[in-house]
Amino acid sequence: MRRLNLYSTHKTIPAPPRLTSLFFLFLSLSNYDNFVKAHIYIYADCSQETYAPNSPFEGNHNPLLASIVSSSSQAYYNSFAFGNGSSTSTEGICYGLYQCRGDLKITDCSRCIESAVNQISLVCPYSYGAALQLESCYVRYEHIDFLGRLDKKLKYIKCSKSVNNDVEFFKRRDDVLADLSTAMGFKVSSSGSVEGYAQCFGDLSSSDCSSCLVDAVGQFKNLCGSAAAAAVYLGQCYARYWESGYYDLSSDSSNEDDEGKTVAIVVGIIAGVAIVIVLLSFCRRIKKNTTSGILQTLLKGNHVVTTSLLFVFIYL
Repeated sequence: MRRLNLYSTHKTIPAPPRLTSLFFLFLSLSNYDNFVKAHIYIYADCSQETYAPNSPFEGNHNPLLASIVSSSSQAYYNSFAFGNGSSTSTEGICYGLYQCRGDLKITDCSRCIESAVNQISLVCPYSYGAALQLESCYVRYEHIDFLGRLDKKLKYIKCSKSVNNDVEFFKRRDDVLADLSTAMGFKVSSSGSVEGYAQCFGDLSSSDCSSCLVDAVGQFKNLCGSAAAAAVYLGQCYARYWESGYYDLSSDSSNEDDEGKTVAIVVGIIAGVAIVIVLLSFCRRIKKNTTSGILQTLLKGNHVVTTSLLFVFIYL
């Protein structure tokens, strides 16, 4: 199940992002393995208000994103405020934070945050506020101070197929969800064949974290019913559970497999067309020469590609 929520100042874009597919294709070409396995796109939340190029806000927004990338190589969470000094207009103030999933290595955290920062300005161009949730990390910035303010709005939810008449599964699932609702920060839980994890963002107090996760668990039961696996993302926390064997059938693997096959097909087509164009162009030029000229070219080239061109020429 996918939910699209529109708010007065933000719009949520569920996965996959249609308007940035070209960007994701070229990103995949340069770092495909990391992208599909660790940087899976979940949702983006973009403000409808936009800032102008070279504005005071942009002057603080860019250094903030650079600081987020730099900090992620040292810590899993950090928050920032740029331009909130007395000499700066309120229009230029920029607040932000990032957070990685608690079970990542710090090097993987840094790579994920760098990927998120590279994407957020493309998904939400010139937005005064934006949030991007990837599978393993999260980045957000705003022109108003949102740090520490509880946000339990539903951003994204995905439910797998239902499990019917399995009393043991429902009992173990409820045990896991009850345990996850008590998480402070990042927590992993399991009961028999059911596993899960949950996390609050680092700017929340303990009481607000508990409140957010209780709401997240409630969303599971209200919207996913008897699903064998589900994931829910609220404004400042998220949770996921799955029955053993179903984790790869939830939102992750289907996106990974589909994106992998799509990228492979597109790249193959592009490469094939490019090769055909080069070969045809080269062969047309060769046909203008005499046969002896072609042989001289082959002797000078002395490699497989040149020989292959001769066969193409003969065929044409």
